[in-house]
Amino acid sequence: MPTGSVAAPRRVPDVAELVALGRAQGLDAVGVAPATPFAATRRDLEDRKSRGLHAGMGFTYRNPARSTDPGASVADARAIIVAARSYLRPEPAAAEDGRHRRHRRPTGTVARYAWTDHYRPLRAALQVVGRALKAEGWRARVVADDNALVDRAAAQRAGLGWYGKNANLLLPGQGSWFVLGTVITDAPLVEESPEPAADGCGTCRRCLDGCPTGAIVAPGVVDARRCLAWLLQIEGPFPHGHRVALGDRIYGCDDCQEVCPPNRRQARRGHGSPSGSGRDSHEGREHLVAQVDILDMLAATDDELLARHGRWYVPRREARYLRRNALVVLGNVGDPADPAVAAALDRALVDDDPLVRGHAVWAARRLGRTDLLDAVAGDGDPSVAAELAAAVEVRR
Repeated sequence: MPTGSVAAPRRVPDVAELVALGRAQGLDAVGVAPATPFAATRRDLEDRKSRGLHAGMGFTYRNPARSTDPGASVADARAIIVAARSYLRPEPAAAEDGRHRRHRRPTGTVARYAWTDHYRPLRAALQVVGRALKAEGWRARVVADDNALVDRAAAQRAGLGWYGKNANLLLPGQGSWFVLGTVITDAPLVEESPEPAADGCGTCRRCLDGCPTGAIVAPGVVDARRCLAWLLQIEGPFPHGHRVALGDRIYGCDDCQEVCPPNRRQARRGHGSPSGSGRDSHEGREHLVAQVDILDMLAATDDELLARHGRWYVPRREARYLRRNALVVLGNVGDPADPAVAAALDRALVDDDPLVRGHAVWAARRLGRTDLLDAVAGDGDPSVAAELAAAVEVRR
């Protein structure tokens, strides 16, 4: 640039154009707000962390000062473009193995948000918006399901919805079956936040009463120490006191959303995108997995387990935790008279990993199959000995 010349001013993109661009990419709701720090959200995170309600969860709890400040991700951030994309889908038909079986194979239920990678199309759509900003010379970064930003706080500020009593963000008339993501930019798109969405929960408390472990300890406050979705992701043994409550859940828990009236109304109206725009090409390629075969999981190698379920959060990427969870589910739903169930327990009871052996002990005792426990008689590992000594509610 010649000496003394002045850089051409950058065009500030029109907000309506950015919103329309996002909607054209299949986003169901798009809002824009200033990128100032989320002070109240930071206080909430720090308070709940100090009380142990995060149960050791990292993610946005790891560094609240960072995860509540868009400027920590993009220098001189001025605006956030926040989007929601529906993941409400009809449940896929269960696969049939084509063989007559006396015993029904045990299956584990996957939470809806994990039936497929719903974040991939969300990020792709937000990247289109980000590229439009970059084309005008502005910085832009996409964050979604990322410890860099509390997505729900961003979406609430952008006017997309309100915080439900289950701590999820609900969109007016549409419920909470949405993944959320944000484009952080230094473009000065707006001066003020839009009007906040009105609280639509009223006196309803179905999510609090419907949580199988009582994890929603106050409106909008979840104690992760009781949350089944989080307990499936922790390291170490699955807590004894919540194993029966886990039921058939192998990843995630939807109970607080399933009982929510706006979600139930939305499900009755039909599944999929409320807007329907830009969806057909992607949804035609979706492979939805709502249930998994527990015996197949327990027979798989480490590499096979991580290849099949690599999208799930698995502590330290160690397949032992998938086996741990599968054994708890097996104890809750397996047929104790099924030879295939007994064979899976036999293998797990002699596994090299004491975490697996210990949970196999619980599953065998839960199913009343104490005849299988000779394999661990005198096991020298203290965690296995503890499982043998602990009280177990035998399934009836």
